[in-house]
Amino acid sequence: MLTRRIAITAATVLAVVSVPVTSSAEDGPKGGGIECGFYDCEVSVDIPGQTGGQAGGSGSTGGTGGSGSSDGSDPTDQKVCSYKLADPQPHAGGLDWEGHEPGDGAVYEQTCGWGGVAGNAIVRMVWLADPPPQETVDPAVLAQRAVDSMTLLGPDVASPRAAGKYTVGVPMWMWVNQSATTYGPNSASASAGGITVTATAKVSKIVWAMGDGASVTCNGPGTPYTSSAGMAQSPTCGHVYSKISGSARNGKFPVTATSTWTINWQGGGQAGQLTEVRQTNVQVAVGEVQVVR
Repeated sequence: MLTRRIAITAATVLAVVSVPVTSSAEDGPKGGGIECGFYDCEVSVDIPGQTGGQAGGSGSTGGTGGSGSSDGSDPTDQKVCSYKLADPQPHAGGLDWEGHEPGDGAVYEQTCGWGGVAGNAIVRMVWLADPPPQETVDPAVLAQRAVDSMTLLGPDVASPRAAGKYTVGVPMWMWVNQSATTYGPNSASASAGGITVTATAKVSKIVWAMGDGASVTCNGPGTPYTSSAGMAQSPTCGHVYSKISGSARNGKFPVTATSTWTINWQGGGQAGQLTEVRQTNVQVAVGEVQVVR
């Protein structure tokens, strides 16, 4: 008879398993049984041509899980497990005890997650002979996990506008709209092993590649243009084209705004800084002043 142990890993799953019972005059009775613990079920079934032995297993042999890298290099691939003593403990003789009796070790709720994907976790009940050691978690890994849970986008370019028409020799004012996802600040936290790390991201600079070979670095969102400024240059972020865009592809300069997100994090007795880069593209038409005679 083979014994299959099936782990239920979703938070709310109800499963009904039906095992047929068959018998014959030659072979005698055959059948199967189901025994369920809090999170998993053990199903015993007869399979023609196979007898005895244990198939599968719960994977809980009294170890404490832990963390590690799937390829030995990427910290965001680490497996991180945490444990919580089951309260109340399962009833004596239940599957979660794995053949042990109350008082011989204890049953814990084990939660294991991988990488920076929110909600990527498996929860199950495991028996451990001794209390699990305090999990060692790298705060830098949690910081990256917090960043990965944020939505960080490229600049929301307000000017120059794709539908706008600009003129050679006339100062162009460049600025961006500000929001949590396009400029910041944007904050998120991640927790594991009793440690919580909080990260806050904000755009520290925007580099504008103007399409005519020029590059402009702006350390802020730029200043919106008002008619009272007349022909003055932007006090914070601007450019003056010296040639028309007629010879460029589609008759427009390809402008790229690249934002640098600076992310400061702290937690677990440590602090650090991370950087993310995002881009936005816009096509800009630049022509000459048309003189009407």
